[in-house]
Amino acid sequence: MTRRFYVTTPIYYVNGAPHIGHAYTSIAADVMARFHRLSGHDVFFLTGTDEHGQKVEQAAQNAGVEPKAFADKVAADFRNMADAMDISYDAFIRTTEPHHIASAQALWKKVAENDAIYLGAYEGWYALRDECFYGEDELIAGPDGQKLAPTGAPVEWVKEPSYFFRLSAFQDRLLELYEQNPDFLGPHGARNEIISFVKQGLRDLSISRTSFRWGIPVPGDEQHVMYVWFDALANYLSALGYPDASSPRMAYWPASLHLVGKDIARFHAVYWPAFLMAAGIELPRKVFANGWWTIEGQKMSKSLGNVVDPRDLVQEFSLDTVRFFLLREVPFGGDSDLSRKALMTRNNVELANDLGNLAQRTLSLVARNCGGIVPEQGARTEEDAKLLGQVSLLPDLLALQLDRCALTDALEEVWKVIRACNAYIDHQAPWALRKTDPDRMADVLRVLLDALRGIATLLQPFMPRSMAQMLDQLGVTEGERVFAALSQPLPAGRQLPAPQGIFPRYADPEPV
Repeated sequence: MTRRFYVTTPIYYVNGAPHIGHAYTSIAADVMARFHRLSGHDVFFLTGTDEHGQKVEQAAQNAGVEPKAFADKVAADFRNMADAMDISYDAFIRTTEPHHIASAQALWKKVAENDAIYLGAYEGWYALRDECFYGEDELIAGPDGQKLAPTGAPVEWVKEPSYFFRLSAFQDRLLELYEQNPDFLGPHGARNEIISFVKQGLRDLSISRTSFRWGIPVPGDEQHVMYVWFDALANYLSALGYPDASSPRMAYWPASLHLVGKDIARFHAVYWPAFLMAAGIELPRKVFANGWWTIEGQKMSKSLGNVVDPRDLVQEFSLDTVRFFLLREVPFGGDSDLSRKALMTRNNVELANDLGNLAQRTLSLVARNCGGIVPEQGARTEEDAKLLGQVSLLPDLLALQLDRCALTDALEEVWKVIRACNAYIDHQAPWALRKTDPDRMADVLRVLLDALRGIATLLQPFMPRSMAQMLDQLGVTEGERVFAALSQPLPAGRQLPAPQGIFPRYADPEPV
């Protein structure tokens, strides 16, 4: 039976424009989706936009437009960003779509039927920026003594009627979930924070508001709109057709992986599984929280004017250079810094030099000395077998790394082999063998072609466009690019196109 893999990004909040942090999570999810497709798995990849809530209502008012018109414009911008970053999503959900509204209401009814929702009155500290309520013990003091959320967001005292979710009733079940499923939540730091938060004691959660109207009406009481996070988290089910059990997409549930930013780990690792437990729905397999990006060592903020639109980076550098850098620079799950110098260095050293130069040298030698034709597989020396053995291990090594969301480590596994290939070509010196042992030269070049084929095949999820170019130059047909095809050698005698450079080098312009 074909393995199913359901991966999601968070749905991005439309109170502002897309930035590099949104692109980062989307690219990571895209790598996961592409890797599993190339592994022969049945993949469903979901992204989209979160469009309700007080912040969106206020942003629309400030822009002088209706909330739906405002959401339409920003949602289109997020879809454009995803397309510009070559995100291979299967569905782009918007929480203003009628089917999502009906699905979120169905989930509410199911939770309510199981006596996990009750009507009360809320009085407490609310951070509009976070769309989150905080207890007095969670607040911190600001520079002028005002109360702030632990995220630094301003808070205000809110008092209004509210429906509550019996979150406190799920504390023990959540702790049991984390204990019995250590891989449910990652990375390690986020897991520890969540467990500590739950162990401190969970209070029932306010899940409706009456002070604004831009939201999904609560079933049976339209004076209330749903708390934006109850609405938003339901998207992972509504995109599959919930509550219609006959929907073909429901076969993808439970989700294999929710990729989220670390600032929203609590919502996905505490509230979401508790909602699902209350509804009697199977839980997702894994939630993984990636870190934040600073820009040239500074926190990204509108006031500093350093918010980076990933599309601007792609205009200046190649798309695959940007994708590679974001996933290569810092271990996935940690915080990262984006600097032009670091981006150019990664490109020039690892893409242009290590990989690009290796491919260019190999293909140029084949063109010049073998008539551009793939040589026969010859007798293999111990060095040949060692190198090709390293290549043959890559599919399983990458699968293991990606199963634990170690995208940076997965790239390092490939780069170990690329470095080994460079040492091999330098040591074997096929340019010298042309005069002394042309048969051995052909054998060496064939080993390098086979190694490059494996490398380029496995790097497709990370750099789909440039690896498509490399596979074209290696004579690998469209049908030979899945991982299973690596078990079959490329036919000897295949004519290769003229080699061309794939990775340009970048340098800052000289000062005038």
